[in-house]
Amino acid sequence: MSTETLEKAKSAIPVKGFLDIKDIAIPQGEELVKAILKLKEEKNAVILAHYYQPGEIQDIADFLGDSLQLARQAKETNADMIVFCGVHFMAEAAKILNPTKKVVLPDTMAGCSLADGCSGEGLRKMREQHPDALIATYINCNAETKAESDIIVTSSNAETVIEALPKDRPIIFAPDKNLGRYLSKKTGRDMILWDGSCIVHEAFSMERIAKQLADNPDAKLIAHPESEEAVLKLAHFIGSTSALLNYVEKDDCQKFIIATEEGILHEMKKRAPHKELIPALVFDESCNCSECFYMKRNTMEKLYLCMKYELPEILIDEELRLKALKPIEAMLDLSKSIK
Repeated sequence: MSTETLEKAKSAIPVKGFLDIKDIAIPQGEELVKAILKLKEEKNAVILAHYYQPGEIQDIADFLGDSLQLARQAKETNADMIVFCGVHFMAEAAKILNPTKKVVLPDTMAGCSLADGCSGEGLRKMREQHPDALIATYINCNAETKAESDIIVTSSNAETVIEALPKDRPIIFAPDKNLGRYLSKKTGRDMILWDGSCIVHEAFSMERIAKQLADNPDAKLIAHPESEEAVLKLAHFIGSTSALLNYVEKDDCQKFIIATEEGILHEMKKRAPHKELIPALVFDESCNCSECFYMKRNTMEKLYLCMKYELPEILIDEELRLKALKPIEAMLDLSKSIK
C-alpha cells in the first residue's frame, strides 16, 4: 500500500469515521483473530468491549462489561494503547481517565442517540433556570456535557449515586428521561428531567411484548431501565446491563424475554446455555430485533485496521478533559461498593 493511499484514508476519517483502505489485504476468519491478537501483543494494547458489540468482538476482548465496568477497567489498565470497542462517548471517557495513553476507536461514527441529543450548552441553560440544582448526568453523553455535570451515573450505580446526593438540593437528570423517571420512583427524589431517550429502548412494543408473555407464560420479562414506562410495568425484573446478565444466570426461571439491545444475548448464552432467551419485540413488525446500529458499526476488519495504524484516535482538549474528569471520578468514588 502506498503512502498516498494511507494518507487519503486518514484524511477521510472525519467523514467516514474509520480507515477505509481498499487496496490492503485484511486477513479473514481465524487468521484475522490471530492478526489482532498479534497486534495487541506488539503494541501493548488492551481491548475493551461493551456487551452490545458484535459477538466476535466480544469474544476477542480482554475485558467485556457495561459502562461502569469498562470505566473502571479503563482507569486501571497498564496498557499503552486502549482499543475501545463500543460507542464514541465510551472511548472518550477512557481518554478522560487516561490522558497519557493512546485511545483508539474502530469507528468514530459509532455514536449514541442520547449523547447526540444532549449538549453542554443545554445543561448550562438548565442550571441557569434551576441554580440550586445538582446535575446528575447519565454516562451516555459527550465530554462537553460531562464537563457541565456535578456527577456522572451509569445504569449500574445510578440509584446509589442519586441516594447519596444531598436531600435539600433539587436534581437535574440528563439525558435519559426513562431512566430518570425510573430512578425518581425508586429513590423518591423528584427530578427535573432532560427530554431524551435511547432509540433502541424506545423501540420496544408493549403490545407485542404482552403477546410474547401470553404465548410464553413460563417466561420472565427482564428490561433495562432505559425502556419506556409501559414496558417496565410489564417487567419481572429491571436492571442494568450487568444486572440483567447476572439475573438470567442465577434466577431459577428457564425462559426469559430480554428487553435491551440484542448483543447482550451473546454473553447470556455463554453464562446460561441451557436457558431459552427470547429478544423482546419492537414496534416495527418487519424487524424483530432490538439492534443498536451504532454499536454494530464496529467490525473485526475495522478493529484490525484501527490497531494496525492506531487510528482513529480519541483526542480531548486538556481544559475540557479536566472539567469532565471531576464528575466521573466523583461517580467512581461513590461506586466502590458496586460489583
